[in-house]
Amino acid sequence: MDRRTFLKAMSCAVAGAGANAGFFENVRGKAQERNVKNWVWITINAERSDDEWKRGFARMRESGVQAILAEIYDGRNAYFGSARLPVKTDLLSKFLRLGRSAGLEVHAWMWSMPCMIDEIMKKHPDWYNVNAKGESAVDKPAYVDYYKFLDPGRPEVREWVQGTVKELASIAELTGIHLDYIRHPDAILPSGLWAKYKIVQDKVYPQYDYGYSEYERNSFKKKYGADPLAMNDSQLESKWMQFRLDMVTDLVNEYLVPAAHAKGKMITAAVFPGPTLARQMVRQDWGRWRLDGFLPMLYNVFYQAGPDWVKEQTREGVASVRKPVYSGLFVHEMDDGAFVKTAQLALEGGASGISVFSLDGMNDAKWDTLRRITQTNVKHS
Repeated sequence: MDRRTFLKAMSCAVAGAGANAGFFENVRGKAQERNVKNWVWITINAERSDDEWKRGFARMRESGVQAILAEIYDGRNAYFGSARLPVKTDLLSKFLRLGRSAGLEVHAWMWSMPCMIDEIMKKHPDWYNVNAKGESAVDKPAYVDYYKFLDPGRPEVREWVQGTVKELASIAELTGIHLDYIRHPDAILPSGLWAKYKIVQDKVYPQYDYGYSEYERNSFKKKYGADPLAMNDSQLESKWMQFRLDMVTDLVNEYLVPAAHAKGKMITAAVFPGPTLARQMVRQDWGRWRLDGFLPMLYNVFYQAGPDWVKEQTREGVASVRKPVYSGLFVHEMDDGAFVKTAQLALEGGASGISVFSLDGMNDAKWDTLRRITQTNVKHS
């Protein structure tokens, strides 16, 4: 789900351990064991003045943040000077000018598969993902209206998404590109959200099971001789699952990573916990992706889990990839003690740093906590 929807879905204070001096020393020790790099997701906000951004960026930098993830494409409007997407305003230029002046890396955070652009929906309805009931995401999206996901395996869709990455990669001052929603729609939501949507997802139900567009069904049938909607063979069902995982993996590895690297840009992604859970929940096999870094969204409150769960998921992610893993923490309504404890456990799990979601969930106490955790690493990058 959209992380801003999470804010509306639940408001939960997470109890945490007291942040005494010895506790901070333990956390700092973990930070010193690796070259810690911290990130902040910044959601769209066109109202802040330049002076407000300057103060905010200075606060981030002194608190041990090295990179910002600026939301500049939300599946409907671009917030940069795009020549191919509907432009709302140019926030990216401001981030590049002010963020870089503060010594921060600037990464362009883009939605990947959701597409609410009128022209695309009208001209290319066949580009959209379809569930096992035959319902298209373009006119009957799951859960919420913006879940109009494109079909990640269709060549025209891959070229469309690649086009956005190419356009961003051509911006000289940009450090990197950050992919969000690079997956199928949620087959299973985190259990903490079931009550909000009045559902129980004890298994995958057809209306939430995606990948069944006519294009994909024909492609699978051509390769394996069976329609995914009419299979009784468990081996073929396993192949169908892998086929859907490969739709996204091949999009990332064969189209998006090369487009970013061709211009010398980093490319990262916000991914689901796991990759074991990610495969089950959103058909996202990110352990095989050739990205430069991974930012798993380890929002434990939505999984009705404690901070130890963050450590476990971080450990699995680190073991699955050969690139840095930056544990994503949902800090809204998280008290200072919980923030310290969760950050510590993420570092113990092997994280190369912390990713904070989001800027709006931070306060002076949390910024000070982050600074104290990584104060000896502020000048590295």
